[in-house]
Amino acid sequence: MRALVVGLAALLALSGCTAEKDAVSSGTEFVFVSPNGKTEIRYDGADRKVLPEVSGPDLMDESKQLKLSDYRGKVVVLNVWGQWCGPCRAEAPELQRLQDDYAAKGVQVLGIDVREPGRSEAQDFMRDRGITYPSIFDQGGRSLLALKGYPRAVVPATFVIDKQGRVAAAYMRELLATDLTPLLDDLIKE
Repeated sequence: MRALVVGLAALLALSGCTAEKDAVSSGTEFVFVSPNGKTEIRYDGADRKVLPEVSGPDLMDESKQLKLSDYRGKVVVLNVWGQWCGPCRAEAPELQRLQDDYAAKGVQVLGIDVREPGRSEAQDFMRDRGITYPSIFDQGGRSLLALKGYPRAVVPATFVIDKQGRVAAAYMRELLATDLTPLLDDLIKE
């Protein structure tokens, strides 16, 4: 059984890889590739590619649609999470701290809540912890289709998007607010 689990984990890890050297080797649209299995990838200004539109229903208000493009002109911290995910539960207050500290500087945290058994569990999680940044409710994974090449089994994951809607960094691990502050400070100045 352990061999099967290890084999599946390896297969999932490789599912984000292609023959390209990195995520931006051709074209104008961002395609995720994790060279050599890296869990943190930074892209310089000239190497950044636009992330296609990510959208879906607002977790807290079913009648409202959220779109990444609504935040163009801001630096966006796009976080894939689930209330069922232990690292995500630890990471959420850190992302809220970023939202609180950086909103006035032009930064927006936007979540994509995935693979939930239902909307109410995630809503309770957000309310109980005082999480106020918006999240797309993506129970079926539809909004993640825009993240081409991204291995959907990787949760949490965070993409930092510059003011022009281009991917500046991708993280396939749990983050602390301090992990992102130097990058956010640089992107705000751009």
